[in-house]
Amino acid sequence: MTTNLTLAGIVAQKHTFILPLDYSKPEGETINVFARELVSAENQHKNLPFLVYFQGGPGFGAVRPAANDGWIKRALQEFRVLLLDQRGTGLSSPISAASLSHLNAAQQAQYLSHFRADNIINDAEAIRRQLTDNQTWSILGQSFGGFCVLKYLNDAPEGLKEAYITGGIPSLTRTADDVYHATYQRVLAKNADFFKRFSDAQALLNTLAQYITDHEVTLATGERLTVEMLQLLGVNIGMEHGPESIYYLIEQALITTANGTIVNPLFLTQFSQYLDYNTNPLFALLHESIYCQQNASNWSAHRVRQHYPEFNYSAGKPFLFTGEMIYPWMFEQFANLIPLKTAANAIAQKQDWPALYQPKKLTNNKVPVAAAIYSEDMYVEMRYSLETVAQVANLNYWLTSEYEHNGIRMDGERIFDKLIAINRGSQLR
Repeated sequence: MTTNLTLAGIVAQKHTFILPLDYSKPEGETINVFARELVSAENQHKNLPFLVYFQGGPGFGAVRPAANDGWIKRALQEFRVLLLDQRGTGLSSPISAASLSHLNAAQQAQYLSHFRADNIINDAEAIRRQLTDNQTWSILGQSFGGFCVLKYLNDAPEGLKEAYITGGIPSLTRTADDVYHATYQRVLAKNADFFKRFSDAQALLNTLAQYITDHEVTLATGERLTVEMLQLLGVNIGMEHGPESIYYLIEQALITTANGTIVNPLFLTQFSQYLDYNTNPLFALLHESIYCQQNASNWSAHRVRQHYPEFNYSAGKPFLFTGEMIYPWMFEQFANLIPLKTAANAIAQKQDWPALYQPKKLTNNKVPVAAAIYSEDMYVEMRYSLETVAQVANLNYWLTSEYEHNGIRMDGERIFDKLIAINRGSQLR
């Protein structure tokens, strides 16, 4: 099924594909996978090659463009862009507690096991064969999308002409525990920078933490606000403009009224807009599994946190934000995660995750790959990315401190242009 619509300077076509849930059982249960095809108005009748975009996450639908700008503007000069809603996200059979309510917890966990990068790549390959008459195409992955790019290079390089990665080169071999040890240290550095930049933020957060400890404060989404939830705002401080937005939020958290100090209703409404756990439960359910290869995560971030007790807040201690970590208590505190608690525990204990990468195979990679690695990235450890660069043939990179993790959102046209120049062997501009 296809539907056309026109955006600002872009002609967009909507595609929905019916694909197997489990590719080992192609005649079994199916899911819908949605993709939006973009082409510039002036190129709409040209036979241009495709560039497929893999969104960060896991668990988030592809960007919904409003105008011909950023990396999309650069891409549309020579490509048709395909914005893929990865399975379980956006309009691709989206995952929620409601959508899984007909299954028991064990069935939910089994169903969710089909939503990792391996099947995202299976979907992409099925779509490529349908949409391009089996022609090769180019791919671009941001953050977790970069993990998908490496998986594509590993599993189906014959479908690729070239590949691009921004802020998302995974380790090929390291465990989730390795990743979180590195990440906690990165988050500590981002905290130090945050509290240095905003000199009254520590006092504001200590006062707010004490208030919500002493009073039952209910968010607009119905949950009780806890100190642990407040710490989760730190997932934003590794983004460009993220620290500013969080500071301005906490700056107005408490207000004085005729009846005394209360939590600002504005804060209670905006707080949940900075966290995605209720709206994108797949992110919480599968985040740790993206690092699992024939081993269980066993709530890695929660266990590793015990090596960094400074994150365990109590009155009189400095307040610290946490980062992109998933904790088991989240499935007791967030309304839309509570029904999935048992399934989440089963996923955390799952030991038979298939291997994601074959390092020996990637040492013979023939597909040109250009990557932007951000040296200050809070979410993807630079050292591990550089380890992978040394293991993957034909992967050239640009290491820069100019951008945070969301660089492609902030300056995508320039970043993608540089990566194209790298892949084409041109001088960087």
